[in-house]
Amino acid sequence: MIERLAQGCGWLARWLLLAMVLFGAFNAIARYLGRTIGVQLSSNAFIEGQWYLFSLVFLFGASYTLRRGEHVRVDVVYERLSERLRAWIDVVGTLLFLLPFCLFAIVMSWPAVRNSWQLLEGSPDPGGLPRYPIKTMVPIAFALLIVQGVAWIARRRTRLGGER
Repeated sequence: MIERLAQGCGWLARWLLLAMVLFGAFNAIARYLGRTIGVQLSSNAFIEGQWYLFSLVFLFGASYTLRRGEHVRVDVVYERLSERLRAWIDVVGTLLFLLPFCLFAIVMSWPAVRNSWQLLEGSPDPGGLPRYPIKTMVPIAFALLIVQGVAWIARRRTRLGGER
């Protein structure tokens, strides 16, 4: 179930990435075409939409990346270690660094998210997008990363138990 959730996040991130590229291409074309014909074709909403999509790709891609074991590590050293030692490093690293960092991110982002919803915070730029929906994605994405981190530990622990 958890693995399928992370797979779904990866699927979503792929489509968001495509949308982000299309938004970026449209913004660039609209800006230059608009200057040529003297009509403003782009807006702050399109520009902010591109940034929001980039944020979502990063946030939702994190749990998928962890599920696939493609997260950042020092592969020069890691790949030379035994499978058992790599599993230990993964479990300990997840427990000591990933999970506490995710909890810290959730706790620290929650007041900003709550405030943003109370104010129904919008963009400071004219014609921009509301900020509260994108801010809400930060704790949600870190919660998904915690869930995937727990699944990652469980998967790596089976490697520890099976290789004695």
